[in-house]
Amino acid sequence: MSARAEAPAPVTSTKLTPNRIKIELLAGLTVALALVPEAVAFAFVAGVNPLVGLYAAFFVGLITACFGGRPGMISGATGALAVVMVALVAQHGVEYLFATVVLMGIIQIAVGLLRWGKFIRMVPHPVMLGFVNGLAIVIFLAQLGQFKVDDGAGGFNWMTGSDLYLMLGLVALTMAVIWFLPRLTGAFPAPLAGILVVSALVLGFGLDTRSVGDLASIAGGLPEFHIPTVPLTWETLEIILPYSVVLAAIGLIESLLTLNLVADMTNTKGGASRECLAQGASNVVTGFFGGMGGCAMIGQSMINVKSGARTRISGIAAALFLLSFVLFAAPLIEQIPVAALVGVMFMVVIGTFAWTSLKIMHKIPMTDALVIVIVTCVTVYADLAMAVVVGVIISALAYAWNAASRIDARTGISKEGWKVYRLSGPLFFGSVTGFQDLFDINTDPDDVVVDFMDSRVVDHSGLEAIDALASKYVAAGKRLHLRHLSRDCQKLLEKAGNLVEVSVLEDPDYEVAVDYGDKFEAPQKSN
Repeated sequence: MSARAEAPAPVTSTKLTPNRIKIELLAGLTVALALVPEAVAFAFVAGVNPLVGLYAAFFVGLITACFGGRPGMISGATGALAVVMVALVAQHGVEYLFATVVLMGIIQIAVGLLRWGKFIRMVPHPVMLGFVNGLAIVIFLAQLGQFKVDDGAGGFNWMTGSDLYLMLGLVALTMAVIWFLPRLTGAFPAPLAGILVVSALVLGFGLDTRSVGDLASIAGGLPEFHIPTVPLTWETLEIILPYSVVLAAIGLIESLLTLNLVADMTNTKGGASRECLAQGASNVVTGFFGGMGGCAMIGQSMINVKSGARTRISGIAAALFLLSFVLFAAPLIEQIPVAALVGVMFMVVIGTFAWTSLKIMHKIPMTDALVIVIVTCVTVYADLAMAVVVGVIISALAYAWNAASRIDARTGISKEGWKVYRLSGPLFFGSVTGFQDLFDINTDPDDVVVDFMDSRVVDHSGLEAIDALASKYVAAGKRLHLRHLSRDCQKLLEKAGNLVEVSVLEDPDYEVAVDYGDKFEAPQKSN
């Protein structure tokens, strides 16, 4: 079952009892352990020092946990942002990255202040399914790099022989602990138990397998305030602005979609604008303290929620645990087997992927199925922002096409002898042709009424279509009247001024059923 397809987790009490605090702290510790290799790996992807990724995970995680729109969400350095940063770092250096992250945060704060986060509700459900599927695949592919070893010549080869079998065995053991422990007890987070069991096994028997320390040293000091050393010129802005806009968009889209996902899982509500503000503030601070920036992390958020966390304490604890690892516990954390953390992330992949989307492909409209596949593929091969934009555009075009085909009319004769066309369906750019085909100007009487009781004029194209129709009736020596225009349609006509020259029949009480004596025939369908 996918995280999205599961029934919402029961809402447990968030009262700060000793048991609740224990659950939150253990969940935070589990998340912090899983954050270490992710932050290090994404720092390598971006081409920066591992501490740059760890500091970003600390600041972004702490600030969003304190002020974000959804308790239980985890934020940090992510691969979706790292793949965009790598070109900037390679061409201009890490200082330009810090400046870009600060500007990225300012853009996100502006989005929050303008309350544009609410537009995330425009993302259709098929796009959401494609999003979780694509990110699940991205998380899975990111773990495969742990099955490669340095060949000594600057390249990497796949593990073979006993090293591979040991790695697979430890990964499988971690996954088995995570799978079976919840069936025995819910008193201890299963991911943390898996890490501890495998770590104890490796250290106890002296098994030769890769550890976190083999990736990079995570030891360091407190992050220091640092103003990016870049020229304050227009040329610098031209360099960093495009990257900042893309990073801000990707970060907010991933964060807001993750917010909705966590809200569904916990049967609670989240604040989109508040999340935008928190993400922006965290990135501004991160840029000034030598971090690579970040956003919400769906994998770590799933770990946190499934470990029982429901308050901000777990996210705050995760960030503080992570900083303590860097300052005090680096030698201990560096001994944790990479296989244990890979096993945890593989279980995240299984829990994140929307398996039900595979079962419903033949039951949903073909367009929706196509959107799921396309968004999944674009997320994997390009980036999340592009995937969501493509998915929304395809869904919007499909809706417009379907809405355009629903314009039709019933015709009748009023008690005055006027011919009445009672429209059904929206009148907008996509349905204009169908609207024009409904009328028989040559055989209609001198007075014709277009009744909008079951229709709406949506846009400028609809106004143009009405004006063009009126012109044709005038040219034929006839008159066109409009009835039952909704207030928003009347406002459109008022804004149009002299653009639409038609007679609007006053009907102030159109909300109440009125008998006009119209006698209707069967509907006339457009082609």
